Amino acid sequence: MEAIIFNANTMTWVVIPVLIFLARIVDVTIGTARVIFVSRGYKLLAAATGFFEVLIWLLAIGQIMKNLSNPMCYIAYASGFALGNYIGITLAEKMSLGTVLIQVMTNRDPSNLINALKEKEYGVTTVQAQGAFNPVKLVFTIVPRKHMNEVLSIIQKHNPKSFYTTQEIASIAKGFFPSRKGIGGIRFTSLFKPFRKGK
Repeated sequence: MEAIIFNANTMTWVVIPVLIFLARIVDVTIGTARVIFVSRGYKLLAAATGFFEVLIWLLAIGQIMKNLSNPMCYIAYASGFALGNYIGITLAEKMSLGTVLIQVMTNRDPSNLINALKEKEYGVTTVQAQGAFNPVKLVFTIVPRKHMNEVLSIIQKHNPKSFYTTQEIASIAKGFFPSRKGIGGIRFTSLFKPFRKGK
């Protein structure tokens, strides 16, 4: 009899809260990825992740409703939500989906910077402009997000005092991009290409 009571208490106060905690981590992580997919235009991936996100959430909230008198379930639910956000954002950063516009403004000769970017097969556009006090050169390049840190390193190396900004690009048509491949000769962007904008 004591063993039965012990098992019931363990299920109520340990097992169910842990399951709710894990389910919440998974569904919030998937939800964060879904938001990234929506913002990047990956319609089919957003729909698929949304399905699993809601399914897992329903399972978690169902257990909450069955155990309204158990405060551990509330703590597990909230903790899973918090940790799920952190994991989701971290995964989104690692996935590096999307494209960014990098704009560099410098009053120095940007020839070395331009040549360095071209050597890495990045497309570059330059514009002569007028700054607050002196003429400046604007250098633009559009790159996959996963290459952004490399481009910023090149900028820091060749024009360390230049002013630069990055901007998310919702969609692009044509353009010149590096042909480098990922691990094992696979271009990771090609894996997502069929899902982009519902294509």
